[in-house]
Amino acid sequence: MIKPDVKNPKLAARGKARIEWAGTQMPVLDRIGKRFAKEKPLKGLRLSACLHVTTETANLMIALKAGGANLVLVASNPLSTQDDVAASLVKDYGITTLAVRGEDTKRYYKHIYAALDHRPHITMDDGADIVSAIHKDPAKYKRDIIGGTEETTTGVIRLRSLEAQRKLLFPIVAVNDANTKHFFDNRYGTGQSTLDGIVRATNILLAGSTIVVCGYGWCGRGIASRAQGMGAKVIVTEVDPLKALEAVMDGYQVMPMEEAVKHGDVYVTVTGNTSVIRKEHFVRMKDRAIVCNSGHFDVELDLEALRKTASKQREVRDNVREFLMPSKKRIYVLADGRLVNLGCAEGHPATVMDMSFANQALSAEWMAVHHESLEKKVYRVPEEIDAEIARLKLASMQVSIDTLSKEQVKYLAAWEGGT
Repeated sequence: MIKPDVKNPKLAARGKARIEWAGTQMPVLDRIGKRFAKEKPLKGLRLSACLHVTTETANLMIALKAGGANLVLVASNPLSTQDDVAASLVKDYGITTLAVRGEDTKRYYKHIYAALDHRPHITMDDGADIVSAIHKDPAKYKRDIIGGTEETTTGVIRLRSLEAQRKLLFPIVAVNDANTKHFFDNRYGTGQSTLDGIVRATNILLAGSTIVVCGYGWCGRGIASRAQGMGAKVIVTEVDPLKALEAVMDGYQVMPMEEAVKHGDVYVTVTGNTSVIRKEHFVRMKDRAIVCNSGHFDVELDLEALRKTASKQREVRDNVREFLMPSKKRIYVLADGRLVNLGCAEGHPATVMDMSFANQALSAEWMAVHHESLEKKVYRVPEEIDAEIARLKLASMQVSIDTLSKEQVKYLAAWEGGT
């Protein structure tokens, strides 16, 4: 029996109200949860989840429990946990949760290994920390696992590395690669919530400022679009020529980081890579430049180099740390370089997480049904799941679309037609 670990059980009442509020904005997951309650597709399965402990995640856990899963939930980031939500999951929903906002590395990994002591059949990751821990000691932790799911780009990168080296020990569904996930969650969710985090932490006016977006994947696209929509001038830095070209065509300035540091007022990294902003960049930034990260891990900013370079540092606002440079310039880092949208705000809106977590729930069900026929590979979410989620989302929004006629179906299946 795994013992829960939350900050304060007395926060549960507030957490429950917030979980219910998020649930009203997650109609697709609600429908899946109601079906799960009837069919119990996960009955008898132990599931260990390492996700951001938020109101939206809580609704996913409730749906999975309704489907019969025996759950343990731990945090996938030390600063993303909402303590009231963690308390409510334990007290009101009977879901074993180990997550405390601001937990140190030792406690974080203690929770990870507690989730593995649950002896899961299915893993559910956001960043692949559980899967990585399993692969470091497979003799101890791999024995009961039939498969897993992965939520985010950074995690998928780690998993594809394992697959390429032929070291992946069990099949995993890359939920992040579902169209109903990255087209919407990464773009609209990260786009809005990142700016929300920046504004909540600093109260700056975005209009008229210059924002440097490092990386032009789906998250970068979303941030750039939202920043431009709020009146900011946007500069994009990239290493991929195709993405850089797309950014130019979308109307943004594109330049190397060494040039961008002369212009930026705010810097946001969303690359999934390490050391994107380094010492040579920090020392050349404007006075009072704001730097943050919206990629999964805090390695995108070389904060160790910044700490060594700065002559002094202090916290000037909640989640805002000022570094005084030898030149007397000031650099402000948000949320200690961790996910700014979760460290300084509440993460993605429930409306968009509805689709992401619908993918998680249905992928877990698909894994439970099909695991015996799967190879040790990273799989995309099946197209029929993607399409069903899109259909359910449209229905919840009272949006109707056309259907193909018999003649159109026949035409699309034939080769004879033409001019």
